[in-house]
Amino acid sequence: MNIHLQLSAVKNYFFGFATSGSILITGLLYFNTTKKDNSFPTQIFTEETNASERIVLKAYDPNSLNKEEWMTLGFSEKQATTILKYKQAVGGSFVSKEQLRKCYAISESKYDEIEKYILLPETANRHFRSSRNSYRKTIQFAGYHSYRQKGSDELRIPGKFNPDHFSESDFEKMGFTERQAASILKYKNYLGGSFISKEKFKECFIISEENYRKMEPYLLLPQKTPENYSNQRSSFSNNYAKTEKPKVQYQNFDPNQTDFDGWKILGFTDKQAQTIINYRDRYLKGSFKSLEEIQKCYAISPEKFEEMRPYIVLNPDSFQKNNVSSTVSNHENPKSQKATASVESKTDFSKIDLNEINFKQLIEYGFDEKSAASFIGFRNKLGGFVNKQQILDTYNIDKVQAHRLIFIAPLTTDNVQKYSLMDAPESWLKNHPYFKYYADKIIYYRISFKNENKFFREMKVKPEAEEKMRLYMK
Repeated sequence: MNIHLQLSAVKNYFFGFATSGSILITGLLYFNTTKKDNSFPTQIFTEETNASERIVLKAYDPNSLNKEEWMTLGFSEKQATTILKYKQAVGGSFVSKEQLRKCYAISESKYDEIEKYILLPETANRHFRSSRNSYRKTIQFAGYHSYRQKGSDELRIPGKFNPDHFSESDFEKMGFTERQAASILKYKNYLGGSFISKEKFKECFIISEENYRKMEPYLLLPQKTPENYSNQRSSFSNNYAKTEKPKVQYQNFDPNQTDFDGWKILGFTDKQAQTIINYRDRYLKGSFKSLEEIQKCYAISPEKFEEMRPYIVLNPDSFQKNNVSSTVSNHENPKSQKATASVESKTDFSKIDLNEINFKQLIEYGFDEKSAASFIGFRNKLGGFVNKQQILDTYNIDKVQAHRLIFIAPLTTDNVQKYSLMDAPESWLKNHPYFKYYADKIIYYRISFKNENKFFREMKVKPEAEEKMRLYMK
C-alpha cells in the first residue's frame, strides 16, 4: 500500500513538472514570434529593403521632395518645414550639396548619412551663378527670393499652352500673384521676348520646382535650348538697354525756368524731378545762382551733372524774377515767410552736425517746438542717428523742414554707440527703440547661442526690423 502511494506521488510530480515546462516553452515561442512580427522597422539605408517594413533611402533630388517626403527621411515636421523655407530663401531650388549642407535644420551627422544619395553637384555651377547675377543686374530685380509663391495645388492650368503668348493677367488667372506675373514677363523680356525652351522656362526663379513639374507636360515649347541662343540674347540685351534708357538729346536750358516736365525730358524720374524743384524753390529761394548749387542737389548724380554741364545756361534775369516772386509769395503765406527767415538766420547750418544740433538751433531753423522736441527725443533714444532717413521717419517731425535741413547739414556717426548682441548691456537693449521688443529673447538666447545670426532666426525677426537693428550692431 505504501509503495503504491509513493509511485502515484512520483507520477503526479513528474506529470506536473512536464506540464509546467510545456506551458513555459510554448509561452516563450509565442512571445518571440509576436515580437518578430510587430517590432518597429529598423532604419536601414539600402535599396534592397522592403519599403513597407523599413525606411528606404534611394538616390533623390532634394528639389523634388515635399514636406512629407522629407519626414520619411527621418526629419521632424518642424525640420522639414524649415528645409522647405530655406529652399525658397535661396531662390526656389538647391544648386549644390554645399548649399544644402548650410541649412541649419540638417545636422552634421544627418548630412553624412544622406550625402551620398543626394543628386546635386558638390558645388554650385559657376555658369549658373553668373547667369543669375547677370539676370538680377540687368532687370534690377533684387529680392526675387522674398516673393512667396502659391502652392502647386493652387495652380489652374488651362491645358496645353505657350507661355510666350501669356499676359500678366493670364499668369494671375493661373494662380500667380500680380508681382510674380510681372516678374515672369520681365524674365521673358530678359531672354529676348521668348522663353526659348522648357529649360529656360524652368530657370525662372519665380517658378518653383514643384510648380514647374506640374506645368511641364502642358508647355508648348522645345525641350532643349538652341545652340545659337547666347548670340540672340546678347543682341537683345543691347537693344533692350537702348530702348529702356534712350540717350537724352540735350539742348541749352535754364534750370531756373525748367518745370517738372522739363526735368523729366532731361532724363529724371518723377521723384527726382520733384526733388530738384523742391531744392531750388524751397532751399535756394527760387533759383540756382551757380553750377555748384546745381551739383549739390543729391537727386543729380555726378555723372548726370557732367552730362548736363555744357548745356546749362544761368540767366541772371531769372534770379531777379524768381526772387521777386518769392517775396510776393512770402507776403501771401506767413509760413513760407517764416521758413525764409530761418534760412537767413545767423547760424551756418551747413556746418552743424545733425547729431549735435540742439533744440534752440532747430527752432531757429524753422521747426516748431513739437517737431524740435520729437527730433531731439528720438535721437537721444537711439543714441544718435546713423542715417538721414531716420530723421524723416521721426514721429511728429515737420517733413518739409526736415528735408531742407538734411540737404545742407552733415551727419557724422563716429560717436554713435554700437554693440554686438552678445555684449550689449541689458539696460541698453530694453530702452533702445529698435531692440526693446526683443530684449528678453536676446538675453535668453545669448546664453545658448554664440552665432548672432541664429538669434534672428530663432526670434523670427521681420526683415525690416532686423535691418534697423543691424544699424546699431558691430
